[in-house]
Amino acid sequence: MNKNANQNANQKTNSKKKIVLAYSGGLDTSVLVRILTVDYGYDVIACHADVGEARDKEKIQARAKQAGAVACEIVDAKDEFVREYCFPALRANALYEGIYPLSAALSRPLIAKHLVAAAKKHGATAVAHGATGKGNDQVRFDLAVKGLAPELAIVAPQREKNITRDEAIEYAEKHGIAIESTVKKPFSIDENLWGRSIEGGVLEDPSVEPPDEAFAWTKKPEECSNAPIYLKIGFENGLPVSVDDEKLSPVDLVQRVGAIAGNAGVGRIDLMENRVVGIKSRENYECPAAVALIAAHKDLERFTTLGAAQKVKDMLDVKFADVVYEGLWFSPLRAAIDAFNVEHDKTVTGEVTLKLLKGGLRVVGRASPFGVYNHAMSTYDRTDKFDHKAAEGFIALAGLQLAEFTRVNRLNEAISQTREK
Repeated sequence: MNKNANQNANQKTNSKKKIVLAYSGGLDTSVLVRILTVDYGYDVIACHADVGEARDKEKIQARAKQAGAVACEIVDAKDEFVREYCFPALRANALYEGIYPLSAALSRPLIAKHLVAAAKKHGATAVAHGATGKGNDQVRFDLAVKGLAPELAIVAPQREKNITRDEAIEYAEKHGIAIESTVKKPFSIDENLWGRSIEGGVLEDPSVEPPDEAFAWTKKPEECSNAPIYLKIGFENGLPVSVDDEKLSPVDLVQRVGAIAGNAGVGRIDLMENRVVGIKSRENYECPAAVALIAAHKDLERFTTLGAAQKVKDMLDVKFADVVYEGLWFSPLRAAIDAFNVEHDKTVTGEVTLKLLKGGLRVVGRASPFGVYNHAMSTYDRTDKFDHKAAEGFIALAGLQLAEFTRVNRLNEAISQTREK
């Protein structure tokens, strides 16, 4: 009898549906492990993609198992994140609303990609995330999964139940779920190699200056050195490869630039942001590496590419940022813009020198074998080789339609005035 009972129990366990949860290792997602198990009836596979949060992987795995996960997948995705997500965004000079370098937005499709991979590996029928019903991340996770594996169900308990932090702490304590601290933190933090976002608390009041304790990667500008820092970044085909003449791997390069720029107070962002879901929110970020690298890349593009192509790219840069922000990374449009950028940046090779001082950043020099700049054409000294007389004919041709438009309208106006008399 006992043997049969055990077999029946095993059959029930084996037939239980599986779901893969995007797992950060924190309070919220640890609580979701149990909620998905008890309330939704799933076997939960926790999946953590490390994009540079600097968390203890062994602790994450142990906490997931302790919370009730049947398995935990941990992926070192830092190099993949920089090469396949941050660098394409860099090629696009991607700044949402001209300001935000999309640090959180870029990580979500990568995380979703690994959720889908884990689902296939474990035979799961669904994936889950802890995004709320008023944020951008729910859109990004859901659309990324739909773009990769539309057959998978998507479960979002936080969106359905709107669990507050106090309720999550209470739930964790009641069910013995291990969490590092039950003290309410003043800010909600999300970080990866491309940036750090800070939300909540006093930051929800748009009229209040963000307190210094909100920032961790950037020095207060007033406390930075009075001496400027010069930072030279080398590019090949539009991608950064060196810092101050030292070749670095993509991850090391981003970290190096971030440390130097952050030490000069560069990269703090305070933005009244238009979210995908329609609300306006006050968002604060620290993105020292992204801000510095985008400024350098954009300048080198201007130096090495044709003006007509640059005008087209400027429009596509805005569209690329919007597409990524709105969760459409795995869309043909994003891929098509990226293909244009790869072709466009084949000549974006050279070096850019940045001057960093007390939170400010300026490009102060650039050099490239592909620089579309001819000193003899641009100079006003005796070596000037520009054909000044050619300008007259150019202006005459450029102004033909304007002159004709004015002539015709003056004629019609004169006729109209004569008729009135």
